[in-house]
Amino acid sequence: MKINLQQDNGLTTATLDETRLDASVAPEFKAAMEEIILSGNNQLILDISQLSFMDSSSLGAMVAVLKQVGGTGKMVILGASGAVLELFKLTRMDRIFTLTEDLETAKQYF
Repeated sequence: MKINLQQDNGLTTATLDETRLDASVAPEFKAAMEEIILSGNNQLILDISQLSFMDSSSLGAMVAVLKQVGGTGKMVILGASGAVLELFKLTRMDRIFTLTEDLETAKQYF
């Protein structure tokens, strides 16, 4: 699992360098994101623009990450499209997560 981090004025952009996020890698994704948050990065933009597939176990891992950010921080999802965006809408998680299409819009939520 490759996640690239970029810092910008207290914001951390975590770019998921994967095309699939499914049950086989969801635990690894969750552990990597938890480590990022425990390192003090609780103002997160999660860039999933490269994902073409995501399943419900991965969505569950994202919910766990969102809970870990909790009241001390914030997480915005950047670049969900196609089948990935449809999963968010179908499960109504688009009402729980803040979804944006571009980085500048994502930054405005902080």
